[in-house]
Amino acid sequence: MYLIEPIRNGEWVYDQGTAMAIQAYIRDEVFLGEDIIFPYLVNPSIQLGVNQNAYEEVNQPFMDENDIGLVRRDTGGGAIYLDDRNMSYCYLISTDNANDVYGNFKKLYDPIIRVLKNMGVEGLEQKGRNDLTLNGRKISGAAMTVVHGRIYAGYSLLIDPNYEVMDIALNPNSKKISSHGVKSVRSRVGTLRDALDDKYKDITVWEFSDEILKELLEVDDLDQAKRYELTEEDWAAIDKIAADHYNNWDWNYGHFREFEYQVDERFEGVGTLHIGLEIKHARIDDIQINGDFFSVEPKEKLEEVFKGVRLDKTALHQVLDEVDVSQYINNMDQDTLINFILEIPQDKD
Repeated sequence: MYLIEPIRNGEWVYDQGTAMAIQAYIRDEVFLGEDIIFPYLVNPSIQLGVNQNAYEEVNQPFMDENDIGLVRRDTGGGAIYLDDRNMSYCYLISTDNANDVYGNFKKLYDPIIRVLKNMGVEGLEQKGRNDLTLNGRKISGAAMTVVHGRIYAGYSLLIDPNYEVMDIALNPNSKKISSHGVKSVRSRVGTLRDALDDKYKDITVWEFSDEILKELLEVDDLDQAKRYELTEEDWAAIDKIAADHYNNWDWNYGHFREFEYQVDERFEGVGTLHIGLEIKHARIDDIQINGDFFSVEPKEKLEEVFKGVRLDKTALHQVLDEVDVSQYINNMDQDTLINFILEIPQDKD
């Protein structure tokens, strides 16, 4: 496995948009014949899932007042708050059949569970769709998709979560919170530090990450790790990706619209799903699908399928018979999606 770090001119890069741009560049342009791990630590910011609506997920006035940034990643899942109290890891994993591995979060977490157990952490369990829990409380959430035949995945590890900021900055769907049997973000989230062996209790985030990386890379010292160092040519491309995409307001905020008709629900194994519709003459004139679900194919392709279709069960089944819904909304089936859409009032022109 190769290690790639966000280091430029000897300095770590903390900008959240640039961290996403590095991942995208490595994902699309760097092929080393082996798996790749990319650790990153960023300025205080919220990272949204690709299918989420920023205006529904965050407390923007609080973020503005406290200089908290926002970036949208390219994978599904929910919003997370990141700062210098936790470290995140991105993976590019080569496999003979990526679609068979896609969605297997237990397999993704197995190595880090082993490493954390070696550091004294007990009570770890992969639960739900994509969470890693410590004695029932979340200490990590993962996301993944398939790009160029490789698994593109990542997760963060909560070492010393800032509960106060997290609780105010994030505004998760109430159905998501209630589905976990808790009343707030704070009551759902745990911390790793208290569970570490005594010799690791006072470890810094950087020292913690070094221990993680040494175990994952199977080296005694990170100087022994196989590395790919980003060149000035790489950085020029990364800067452009960051400016055009991940630090661009249109990508992070701007492509979500208000709709007259909306339905919202949480589905076991799928996640939260929010659908907004404009209906004209009993047909779907416009549609937008949001939520913390995962997908292999862009949800926009599925949205296009619905446009112009009559809002009745027969017509919806006809258009979806040619579509594998689960490629756009992981673990969703045709009947469930149609019944959900038909909760929209149908007596309007």
